[in-house]
Amino acid sequence: MFSEKKEKKKTIEPGSAQNRINEGTKLKGDISSTGFFRIDGFVEGNVKTPAKVVLGKLGVIQGTLTCESADIEGKFEGNLQVSGTLTLRSTAIIEGDVIVGKLAVEPGATMNATCTMQNEKSAGKIKNTSSPNEAKNGQQNRANVNARAHNTVG
Repeated sequence: MFSEKKEKKKTIEPGSAQNRINEGTKLKGDISSTGFFRIDGFVEGNVKTPAKVVLGKLGVIQGTLTCESADIEGKFEGNLQVSGTLTLRSTAIIEGDVIVGKLAVEPGATMNATCTMQNEKSAGKIKNTSSPNEAKNGQQNRANVNARAHNTVG
């Protein structure tokens, strides 16, 4: 009589598992995990996780990276989608398209990319904006970035 089974919604929560792709390792294909990634090797393909990704100084990703937050010291080429904070360290080299919630760039980082900033409300709805009113209203701010940050000592 009261035995109706209620469906539980499956939400992907970041796991505590750590995944590591070491220096000297080359992977070609798609990688999906619920845990944290540290990449010091070479990956060609798609990497997707609801957790953090760290791309070490010797790490290279060519393809698509979708994650909650990223800390990049190495080289990335392709489409980068970070719902939270993207941190570019001084040795980072980024080329391609970037969609990010927050962006932190250290002096010395190189970013040759189209960068779209999204707020929390539009995080699930990625879209291109061509109307200046949409960008003005805080839906998305779009900027073409072709800059190299320089460290000033003084």
